[in-house]
Amino acid sequence: MKLHTLGIGCALVLGTAAAQANDYPTQARVEYVISCMNKHGGENYDTLYPCVCAIDRIAEQLPYERYVHSETMSYMIRTPGERGGAFRDAPGARKEVRTFARVRHEAEQACFVNPVKSTHR
Repeated sequence: MKLHTLGIGCALVLGTAAAQANDYPTQARVEYVISCMNKHGGENYDTLYPCVCAIDRIAEQLPYERYVHSETMSYMIRTPGERGGAFRDAPGARKEVRTFARVRHEAEQACFVNPVKSTHR
C-alpha cells in the first residue's frame, strides 16, 4: 500500500513539473526557436534541434509568466532615452534581465554542441 501511495505522490510531483515546463504556448516556443535559429546561423536542421532543446530547458527553469516578463524587460531595458529609463530604473529590473540572460545562455550552451572540425583536407 505504501508503494502505491509513493507512486501516486511521485506521479503528481512529476506531473506538476511537466505541466510547468509545458505551460508555454506553442506560439511563444515557435517565436523563440525562430529567433534562436536566426541568431545561430539561420533556419536549418543544424540550428532547429538545439533551439528547440534550449526553449525546453528555459521552460524547465522559468514559468511562462516570468519568461514573458523577463523577455520584455530584456527588450525594454535597451530602449534609449526616457522610455527605456522607466524600465532601467525599475527595482530589480537589471537583476531580472541578468538572470534571464544567464538561463538563456546556459540553455543554449547545453544544447548547442560545437562540431568537431575535420583535420582532413
